[in-house]
Formats: sequence, structure tokens, C-alpha cells
Amino acid sequence: MEKITDLQGTFELNNGVKMPYFGLGVYLSKDGNEVIQAIDNALEHGYRHIDTASIYKNEKGVGEAIRQSSVNREDIFVVSKVWNNDQGFESTLKAFDDSLKRLDLDYLDLYLIHWPKEGLYKDTWKALEKLYKEKRVRAIGVSNFLQHHLEDVMADSEVVPMVNQMEFHPYLVQQDLLDFCQEKGIQYEAWSPMMQGQIFEMDQFKQLANKYGKTIAQIVLRWDLQKGVVTIPKSVKKERIISNAQIFDFELEESDMKLLDAMDQGKRFGPDPDNFDF
Repeated sequence: MEKITDLQGTFELNNGVKMPYFGLGVYLSKDGNEVIQAIDNALEHGYRHIDTASIYKNEKGVGEAIRQSSVNREDIFVVSKVWNNDQGFESTLKAFDDSLKRLDLDYLDLYLIHWPKEGLYKDTWKALEKLYKEKRVRAIGVSNFLQHHLEDVMADSEVVPMVNQMEFHPYLVQQDLLDFCQEKGIQYEAWSPMMQGQIFEMDQFKQLANKYGKTIAQIVLRWDLQKGVVTIPKSVKKERIISNAQIFDFELEESDMKLLDAMDQGKRFGPDPDNFDF
């Protein structure tokens, strides 16, 4: 496992591209001033990875924040995703163009299929392979793909997905899926690491926060990284953006890692990748 050093540290993807293992998610951040301010704060405090999606309806603001930042574009890892009603070969190519246009950027660092839309995601993947070969995106991957979806894609793909972004937290570890991805060289990434706020009520987390002199959020985010999982907590509050990233001056002991792993109950707070209707 690569060492976790600091906010600009990276995990290397299976094509050699280095992906910052900590970033800012902008789900639910309003387009315009709110998202621009959040990204400004994040970049100013050392973040180098911004994760959006066409369905978040804030790509315009994201692009604006990146373009007006004093940080060089090539030092910022920018991610977007193709939404379900744009899936399919030609429509994905168009969706990618539309995202780039809204972002007003020349390329993306990572483009993901947002959900495994039945009957479409394989054609969508073919479109991502084309964009990758044309060097319009530095890396391609998926989101919310279970093992059988990944196997299905890889059965006749030329490129192995570089990333799989999943709901991931102590109640939903999916260690088998994590192991499968590691074995295939697919970087695992977390969404909803805070269990939609539920971790703040949990005694185990309160105890660990006391033990390490850290916040509950910092404990769970550190656990993500020590599991080798990229994490992109979302926030629009400056204090929270700064504090989320203060996780590089401590390490969870092996016994505490195991304690969190053992909380797994296969519980989802978001939709089930095998059973969603959007």
C-alpha cells in the first residue's frame, strides 16, 4: 500500500496516473457562488481533487472556480460522471462534450459511469474507452458497480476501469468487493463516508474521537485512507473543509481499524446498485 503522507498525496491508478487520495465532493453544492466559494476554500487549503457530476448541475461553477484559481489546472484532478439518461455509446460521447463545455476545460482527469444502467453501461464503457484513447480524459472508471457489473464490463473491454466509486462507510464495507477491486487494479473510492450524518451519533466514534483527540469525521476519513480508499467528503463550510483534511498527523491503530471494519452490516443509506429506477 502506498504511504499516506499529506493532503496532496496520491494513489497510483492502473495506468500510472496519480490520483489525489483526498478531495472535495460537490454533490448538493449549489451552482454559482456556493460551489465556487467551496472550491476556492478547498484549493487554497491544499486540496487538489474536485469531484462533480452532470447530475449535480454545478459543473459551470466548478469550472469557473478551477479556471480562476491560482493553482495550475494540471495540478488539479477534476472528475465528472455521465448520468443514466445519457448512457449509451453516442449519447455518452455527447454528454462528455456537454460536461467539458459547461466546465469550460480542455480535458478531464477522470470520467465515471455514474450507475450501472442495465442494458446500457457496456456501450457507455465503450464510449469512455474511445474518449480515453483520444486522450480527452486521463483516466476512466465507474461508480456504484458491484463485482458482477465489473466482471460484465471487463469480459469484453479493452481497458480495465481505473476507479470504482462506491457508497463506503463502517456499516457498508463490502470487503469482498474491495478485495476484488484491489486484485484487479481498480482503485476504490468512497462516497457518503459519514453515513449521511449517522456516525456523529455513534458511541464507538465518540470514543475513538476522544482517544485520538480528533473529530468523528476525521476518524472515519482516516479509516478510509488507511483502507486504501480514496475519499471525497463534501462540504460548503470553510471550517469543515479545512478540518476534514486535518487527518495526516495521526494514524489509527490496527485494533481500531479492525473495530471499525467489524461494524459492517451491509447497510446502505443510498440506492442499491442492483435495484434502482432512475
